[in-house]
Amino acid sequence: METCAEEVQVKLLGGRSSPFVLRVRIALALKGIHYEHIEETMNPKSELLLKSNPVHKKIPVLVHNGKPICESMIIVQYIDETWDTRAPFLMPKDPYDRAIARFWAAFIDDKLLPCIRAVFTGQGEQCQKAVEETVANFLILEEALRTNLCFLGKAYFGGDGIGFVDIALGGMLAFVNALEKATDSVLIDAEKMPLLSAWMDRFCEADGVKEVMPDPVKLLEFICATRVKFAPLPAAN
Repeated sequence: METCAEEVQVKLLGGRSSPFVLRVRIALALKGIHYEHIEETMNPKSELLLKSNPVHKKIPVLVHNGKPICESMIIVQYIDETWDTRAPFLMPKDPYDRAIARFWAAFIDDKLLPCIRAVFTGQGEQCQKAVEETVANFLILEEALRTNLCFLGKAYFGGDGIGFVDIALGGMLAFVNALEKATDSVLIDAEKMPLLSAWMDRFCEADGVKEVMPDPVKLLEFICATRVKFAPLPAAN
């Protein structure tokens, strides 16, 4: 990656297992931006994180020239706007297309992610219900790829190249794949969701994406170890 004095001042507070951090790493990689990755353990949270994100105290945080930016999709927009002369351009130029991109990114965060989180933390019937709700939301995205004029016939939600919606959803893929294994479930069914499944394969193999995807074995280990913490305690005799 080429570097410059401005880019050296880019730092990312994150964690290798976080799908939200992965969104930012993908955006930085696609833009070819050099940055320092600072691994945040979260237990305890570092002083740098608490100082940089005093409201939510969460990762990711992008620190650019000493100024922190929080929340993954806000960071992705910031990256696109700050390095606006460098391709690829993650947000559409047309105002209507930008509104559509923001709508579907919000759908992913507001509707899909809570269901994925419920699969992650749920057990038994609770987990199964969350699986069904997650699948229903993925089917909505499949239908959008099939019928929405902004996406119809395109390789990505962003058109011929990866864009804002692709990053919003794509940052979740490694986590979803590992979660399917951990829960012995199918969340993205290739037969029921052929367009979404084909998009997923293209996205994961794209230059700038595959290089930053987390190790699937380590991610699966993390998910399995964390899910144990949500298991109900055995009943007392």
